[in-house]
Amino acid sequence: MTGLEQRRRFLQATLCTLLAACGGGGSGTHGDDPGPVAAKNIDDAVAQLDKLVADLMASTGVPGMAVAVVRGEQTIYAKGFGTRLVGTQSAVDADTVFQLASVSKSVGATAVAHVVGTGEVAWETPVRNLLPWFALSDPDATQRVTIGDLYAHRSGLPAHIGDRLEDMGYDQHEVLEHLRYVPLGGFRSRYNYTNFALTAGAVAAATAAGTDWPTLSERAIYGPLGMSRTSSRFTDFAARDNRVTGHRRVDGQWQVAPVRVPDAQGPAASVTSSVNDLAKWMIMVMGNGIFAGRGVVDAAALAAAVSPQIESSPAEEGHPAGYYGYGFNVGKTAAGRKTLGHSGAFALGAATAFKLLPSTGVGIVCLTNGYPLGIPEILTAQFSDLLEYGAIQHDYASVYVPYFENNVIAPEGSLVGVPRPTAPTPPSRSLADYAGTYRNDFHGPLGVALAGDSLQLTLGPTPLLLPLAHWDADVFTFTLDNENATPGTISKATFVPGSVTLEYYDRDHMGVFTL
Repeated sequence: MTGLEQRRRFLQATLCTLLAACGGGGSGTHGDDPGPVAAKNIDDAVAQLDKLVADLMASTGVPGMAVAVVRGEQTIYAKGFGTRLVGTQSAVDADTVFQLASVSKSVGATAVAHVVGTGEVAWETPVRNLLPWFALSDPDATQRVTIGDLYAHRSGLPAHIGDRLEDMGYDQHEVLEHLRYVPLGGFRSRYNYTNFALTAGAVAAATAAGTDWPTLSERAIYGPLGMSRTSSRFTDFAARDNRVTGHRRVDGQWQVAPVRVPDAQGPAASVTSSVNDLAKWMIMVMGNGIFAGRGVVDAAALAAAVSPQIESSPAEEGHPAGYYGYGFNVGKTAAGRKTLGHSGAFALGAATAFKLLPSTGVGIVCLTNGYPLGIPEILTAQFSDLLEYGAIQHDYASVYVPYFENNVIAPEGSLVGVPRPTAPTPPSRSLADYAGTYRNDFHGPLGVALAGDSLQLTLGPTPLLLPLAHWDADVFTFTLDNENATPGTISKATFVPGSVTLEYYDRDHMGVFTL
């Protein structure tokens, strides 16, 4: 997603520095990793999970959670808590299916690694070889950009570019084609977390395998691991029994949120699964591609995915930098143990995370059906501390929850919280004079028309119909409520002769529409 996950990534980098809980680098091997932890620490950490979950649910009110822990080749803990739907007795269990959001990136990366292992494609394969219609604004980058570049978020595209096109109703192919209009910066030298760039890499891999992305995921990962309640198609999730509903808090009360259908950015966000199924996947990842004695993913192809490919957060105040692999965050704990993980977030009702400590053979996954408050990150951090030290080292909730509340799920716009002018300057023209069809290569045409005694915007293929309210002079406003615009978001529409700038769509200076 857009601003939500961008702010979430910033939070991760900030807290890594603050709490000295991640970082890393090097070759992706264990290096000076301290290695195994005491068996008693593992047993004690698992024994405390019920209470840790209960405390998080009581303090946040999140409707439902599920948690699993693996050790070696065994699932040693798998439980559900709370309800799938607020106000009902539909209990969550270890087979309840959740939307994974961006944890999908790590799961999907193992599907690509499978195809790399068969020799059908390589991480270094140029995407243009497989998708001749795919282009970036720079011709040289268009020819050179590889599947690995896109999975490592080093394409040079701005962070989260394209996400708002999805909310406007553009389908996957349309969004990917629109990326050619976006100026690049830092090709192969800068990390910018971009859902649709990664999606293009996955589509290229599926094309090489002669199938579509959901089918490739089933063939490469879900089927061989026996993940019978896992899919990369929203229609499969919608048809499941024992699945969650997404929730968000409104005026302090948890309520059912609008449905999030993420198929347009499917490889980046569309996986749905249970903790029982994800436990199998975690065992395979920490087993270097082996599950139940059988090779599922080639070890070398997987090793590349879980090795540092680009710096994602700089070293600060004596703490090492953080890195991203191909679909995985790669770091180290404060004690120096390599970690693999990822978080996922839907503002429309999902927050997820997993964390693996490969040298210990232990991994944990936490899924929730509430919008992001830092709950999965808190639990996985607490559990990691218990493994390494036998005690929780920080009050993670006191840092994570307020930050998420005040930043990650806060509404967007320079006018949020600003009182409407009591004596606004009238528009400089009659409303009819603002009407017309305005052009923007990236976002597509914008219609401005009279609707009674006010103006209305028409935007995108769905289309979005956005009534304008006059603010002051030639500034009007509109509101949005969708995956990337949390309730309370307000955007300016600022008219000058011949053009209008939509603040909400101007994140990368691409929100100017011209007559």
